[in-house]
Amino acid sequence: MIVTHSGKLYTFNQESRIGIVQRVGLLRNRYCGHKKRRKRSMTLPMIIALAVTVLMIILIMVDKLPFGAPPLLALLLLVVFGVTDIKTAFGGFANPTIVMLASFMAIIAALQKTSFIVKFKQTMFNMASKGGFKAYVLLILIVMLGCSLFGTGSTAYYVLVIGLLSTLPYSKQLPPSRVLMPAGFAANHPLLPFNTALQYGIVIAVLESAGVAANVNLVKFSLVNLCLSIGFLVWCILAYKILPDHPIAEAKEEALHAGEQKVALTKNQELITYFSFVLAVVGMILQSKIGDAGYAITGLAVGIILISGVMDFNEIRNSISAPIILMSAGVIGIADALGNTGLTSLVGETVAKMLGTNVNPFVLIFAFCILTSVLATLTGSTIGTVYVFAPMAIATCVNLGLDPTAAAAAIVVSGWCGHFLPIDGMPAMIMGAGDYKITEFWKFTIPQYFIRLLALTVGAVLIFPMK
Repeated sequence: MIVTHSGKLYTFNQESRIGIVQRVGLLRNRYCGHKKRRKRSMTLPMIIALAVTVLMIILIMVDKLPFGAPPLLALLLLVVFGVTDIKTAFGGFANPTIVMLASFMAIIAALQKTSFIVKFKQTMFNMASKGGFKAYVLLILIVMLGCSLFGTGSTAYYVLVIGLLSTLPYSKQLPPSRVLMPAGFAANHPLLPFNTALQYGIVIAVLESAGVAANVNLVKFSLVNLCLSIGFLVWCILAYKILPDHPIAEAKEEALHAGEQKVALTKNQELITYFSFVLAVVGMILQSKIGDAGYAITGLAVGIILISGVMDFNEIRNSISAPIILMSAGVIGIADALGNTGLTSLVGETVAKMLGTNVNPFVLIFAFCILTSVLATLTGSTIGTVYVFAPMAIATCVNLGLDPTAAAAAIVVSGWCGHFLPIDGMPAMIMGAGDYKITEFWKFTIPQYFIRLLALTVGAVLIFPMK
């Protein structure tokens, strides 16, 4: 999932040659019309699409259906009620972002078999046992470096980090309770944000679905992520003395030896794994020049892993999380339905009118980032929430005559920036493994939440000017 690219990536259709400014102007005419244009109101398809979307969010929150099922049910309801046709509803399964996501899941699973990753695990464990403020900071940096490889939101990585740190014996120099929470959240903040393929692809997808030519420089997008990580790191340093000092739950025997995993690959297989990883990266870099073939190259990289025996077919199949794929592809169809009915643009118009024509772009993006991150936390569906609210923010920017690139970039990243409530996988695991009281948890997470979003918004506005 690592992509390094200093060029530009445009939308996947023939509109890619239309400049962002020109396109924004066209969209303003489409959504806003002339002053004499009659004010739009909610239509029956809009109401149905909104109701189905709310139902999907509720089903995700109550967690009664398997992960990934609510969007599929919502898509079927949209087809039954005539809001969209079945081909359009399930078009998300042919989205290049989904192909890329599945391929990189397998590649990351292969990387975890290499000696580099195994040594990284052991280094993290040894560093944590040394104690002191220096060890505290170095440990957080090491975890953030690891996140650079695994990518933001990697369940396998944060489970590994929290599992290892929860085994540390109590030490007055560096109590496990003091290091587990910041280091656990560090597993979601890359120090070197070059592994941004998933988020970058979503930014392109939401801009494309809104009809905006995606003129997004990947290096600049990575810098937006870096601003977020710097904000997080600053808060971790400031929060060192307010973190609690108490023993945590006893370690499980298997966790104690988690950093002692033996490498199962031959030297040639390791080299093949690294080569496949680089090949997938190159494919993403070349996508702007060779089109969808760039995404196909990531799939071919997985094929090399299979043929070389690094992973067998069952391992590859099991590494590709079907629920995540179903959720990701399904919410694309939901977002398309909201846009096609005109609801997204109507919301944009309404919000723009409420904010006024002189709204500060910073306030606009910050507000949408809060909305997206909070709902992503409550629903447990990061990607789904992003695909719902990012188009709304884009439409709002368009109606205000602003370049929506900064909004798209910040809002997509903000989907992974909730975690102030222990109701999601990572924060829930951190709170449980660290035996934290809710007040101890909030003392760290609430300031962290606002500091990160402020840093993210500042970075997005500065790196992608809106006017």
